[in-house]
Amino acid sequence: MLSVLSYGRLVARAVIGGLSQTDSRDYSLVTASCGFGKDFRKGILKKGMCYGDDACFIARHRSADVLGVADGVGGWRDYGVDPSQFSGTLMKTCERLVKEGRFIPSNPVGVLTTSYYELLQNKVPLLGSSTACIVVLDRQSHRLHTANLGDSGFLVVRGGEVVHRSDEQQHYFNTPFQLSIAPPGAEGAVLSDSPDAAESSSFDVQLGDIILTATDGLFDNMPDYMILQELKKLKNTNYESIQQTARSIAEQAHVLAYDPNYMSPFAQFACDNGLNVRGKCLGFTPAVPTDAYFLFFFKALLIRWKMTHDMSKVNFLMSAILFLSRRKAR
Repeated sequence: MLSVLSYGRLVARAVIGGLSQTDSRDYSLVTASCGFGKDFRKGILKKGMCYGDDACFIARHRSADVLGVADGVGGWRDYGVDPSQFSGTLMKTCERLVKEGRFIPSNPVGVLTTSYYELLQNKVPLLGSSTACIVVLDRQSHRLHTANLGDSGFLVVRGGEVVHRSDEQQHYFNTPFQLSIAPPGAEGAVLSDSPDAAESSSFDVQLGDIILTATDGLFDNMPDYMILQELKKLKNTNYESIQQTARSIAEQAHVLAYDPNYMSPFAQFACDNGLNVRGKCLGFTPAVPTDAYFLFFFKALLIRWKMTHDMSKVNFLMSAILFLSRRKAR
């Protein structure tokens, strides 16, 4: 899927002149998406910004661009529950709130909280669990506001180096923080965290920054240096080049996930916790194992002038390539 949220001509990725904090012009985003299913051939995104048990949204309001990603807990399927319903509905609700203007750009935790409590108020309980990461670009202040619950997360790359990143939230090994809705009477039997437990941060962004947001399927298979190596291959700013870079990252993560001899970040983490494993079972927790689905937001903040983001099943979703652009003041 390819969606263009603003118009204009793409130019070089390198910074051409700085952008001071007193600059009256704001930023905007352009998106392009592609997804990968089990056969790993089709580059399409499932309707509704959902793929497997993972889901995402991209929404734009007057002063901000907002995106989110949620990693559904696939183990609910063992109990007759479709895990994608929870993560998908959570993201759709976030998207609606943003489009309706019912959010504060500097408070992405608020978007997550309101969305979650709307799900709790459904007459028919929407059972399930999910991690979540929401990123808000305030186009006027040039600041990025983030909220991350669990082991999804984001990276901000500037000048070939990681300058900001989220921290994983784990109760214990491979058991991330998560939002949950349990069957009536079984609330205490299901792990559940409050949206307020999400880690939040705010910081300035610059033209030329790259922001990468993903579920654990990426970060558990590729260490930062591998991701940076792939991003360095991005030489052009046309859609074909950007999509190829995103696809290359997904393909490499996919291959590494199945390599029994590869010491992945997840495998190293397991060893640190006394387990002897290699590779990565994409997305599982000991209590409620998830299916192996992977969702990846890739956002490249590029220079652009406006002229007038259990191993049995593996689905990859390269869900959004977002370009930070510069919008001329009206």
